[in-house]
Amino acid sequence: MARKGGSTGLKRKPAPRFWPIHRKEFPWVVKPSPGPHSLKNCLPIAIVLRDILGFAKTRKEAETIVLQGKVYVDGKVRREDDFPLGLMDVISLPDIDKSFRIVSSRKGLILHPISKEESNFKLCRIENKKVVKNGHIQLHLHDGSNIIVKVADLKNPQEDTYKSLDTVKISLPERQILEQIEMKENDFAIITSGKNTGKYGNIIEIEETKGKKRRNALVTIEDKKGNRYQTILNFVFAIGKEQSLISLPEAAQIV
Repeated sequence: MARKGGSTGLKRKPAPRFWPIHRKEFPWVVKPSPGPHSLKNCLPIAIVLRDILGFAKTRKEAETIVLQGKVYVDGKVRREDDFPLGLMDVISLPDIDKSFRIVSSRKGLILHPISKEESNFKLCRIENKKVVKNGHIQLHLHDGSNIIVKVADLKNPQEDTYKSLDTVKISLPERQILEQIEMKENDFAIITSGKNTGKYGNIIEIEETKGKKRRNALVTIEDKKGNRYQTILNFVFAIGKEQSLISLPEAAQIV
């Protein structure tokens, strides 16, 4: 009988290269469960607790910490040690009063310490949107979640100001929209993929071409030192209007 479904295990050698694990120490590693982020763009909670933060020596110890409800992701308790953490996710450990945000760097995703005030919100990029029942607008966000924007007048939907690739600032854990950042020139943005991953600065120019998908438009970003980087719009994440709404690791400026 043929095997159904994908593999339930993951060996260390083919695991994402940015995971801080020893490739030849043991054969197996924690495989992230299906969730809001793909395997190539996430960190399992067990890896974060054991290999990055050092709060556990084994996966069993990490699993115990998680099962005790001591780990919060985006303001909600997560009790699965293989839950995937991805870009802009906020992980909080109330017992030690520490919070971290997942951000991009040259080597991949990293944990960046943040203040308690900053842990109360999250930035999400709008990947798509559609009209749902009763004429309301449903926003599809990069972390796999959705937000419903209620429309008062269906004939004149003034609330429908959101576009794909725009960024919304949402409260945690209520997930209410606090602010909208339109994807446009002068925005402060971070590059999330490609050879310039982790670079950030202000958007100098967006070269949109007629007949070409907007996601593939060429974007030029300039950092504080005057260095310029080019990538496509699909690899850009707006994180503020002229200035960043979140704190960023200083190392990202020189990698």
